[in-house]
Amino acid sequence: MRRIPVQQRSVERVNQMLDVAAELLDEGGYDALSTRTVAARSGLPIGTIYRFFHDKRGLADALAHRNLERFLARIADGLDEVTTWEPLVDLVVDEYLDMKAHVPGFAVMDFGASAEVADALATVLAPRLGLPDDERLRRTLLTAVEAADGLLRAHHADPLMVAETKDLLHAYLSRKLP
Repeated sequence: MRRIPVQQRSVERVNQMLDVAAELLDEGGYDALSTRTVAARSGLPIGTIYRFFHDKRGLADALAHRNLERFLARIADGLDEVTTWEPLVDLVVDEYLDMKAHVPGFAVMDFGASAEVADALATVLAPRLGLPDDERLRRTLLTAVEAADGLLRAHHADPLMVAETKDLLHAYLSRKLP
């Protein structure tokens, strides 16, 4: 983003722009997203769009960042019932699939870079599970995120493949985590 909104009105406008961007992604994929279309559909001047975003890539990146924040918040909400990493895997996969099915634009633009997702998960999960937040944990989580991302992108609608993905993550993480 060019500028981070500070005032409530600016935050609301940025969220409005991102909501419209998500709708456009659902309607026609990344090619349907443009700063002009976001401006027209949101009723905001194009200058307002450019005040916060350089271009459509900036809009997409900000949407991915917002999606990651929402995902982490949803995981944090479910952590009270989780005491070990095994059910945590199920929670993470289930939240991802729920967002894919119900959050506008998420099916096209989820989080962005896997390394950022792995780092964010490490930051949230390490203290909860009593693990050191170190390079080893981040590498392990990056491997798990990459594997899950590839499988779930291709097979998110197949419950048997979702179960296989969870089994794969359980097996891998059982070798890597205490």
